[in-house]
Amino acid sequence: MPCGYKQQVEPMLDEVAKLENDLGKPDTLLVDNGYFSRGNVKVCEDRGITPLIALGRDSHHLPLEERLAADVPAPHTDDPVVKMAHALKTKEERTCYGQRKCSVEPVFGIIKQIMGFRQFSLRGLQATSGEWKLVALAYNLKRMHVLAAG
Repeated sequence: MPCGYKQQVEPMLDEVAKLENDLGKPDTLLVDNGYFSRGNVKVCEDRGITPLIALGRDSHHLPLEERLAADVPAPHTDDPVVKMAHALKTKEERTCYGQRKCSVEPVFGIIKQIMGFRQFSLRGLQATSGEWKLVALAYNLKRMHVLAAG
């Protein structure tokens, strides 16, 4: 991911803050490694939001012994990155972070990996918008076909 994503957390939180009257205040931020930076962890902490930002690529399926093992005690530190790294290894926060799999991210993964769509062929907002609508239509037709067959 381009490092430009690392500068998008604070502006995104600013926009979310504008919606607090309608949506409430977020308590947790779930984002992938492309958004990790010490500054982003600190921004979340300063705003009272628990950051769960992947520090790297982790195994999706831990061995049974690790899944059933008790959480290790939290480290005695004020470093927000160390605290977040520990939290990401606890059962509760792993479960919380795992909710990302229920979002739209799998759709984008399928579009990129399975359907092979990695970049737009056309240029301009109107042209790329039309191209994206075709990609989304193809994904939805593929999904409907799979659901109808099952």
